[in-house]
Amino acid sequence: MTYVIALPCVDVKDKACIEECPVDCIYEGERMLYIHPDECVDCGACEPVCPVEAIYYEDDTPDEWADYYKANVEFFDDLGSPGGAAKMGLIPKDHELITALPPQPMPEGL
Repeated sequence: MTYVIALPCVDVKDKACIEECPVDCIYEGERMLYIHPDECVDCGACEPVCPVEAIYYEDDTPDEWADYYKANVEFFDDLGSPGGAAKMGLIPKDHELITALPPQPMPEGL
């Protein structure tokens, strides 16, 4: 099991979750952040700090965002397990589910 970042993160990328992650498993794509499923230790530190409530435990992801589990996993298909997001920096790509989305409005208060 792992945590999943879903639609509310698209075009927001607040990054509070990155600062809280003790294992550096949250990677930055062009339009959203992704949790590496093999590097995540399921500690849950990222979930409560997300200001847009985009992070869910895999089994708790709302049905309308179920495809985001696949997006988080497949984002790493060609990257493998880099062993830490900090050394990677911005990865100039997104999963096709994200690239197909129109620009998302910035939530009020951010």
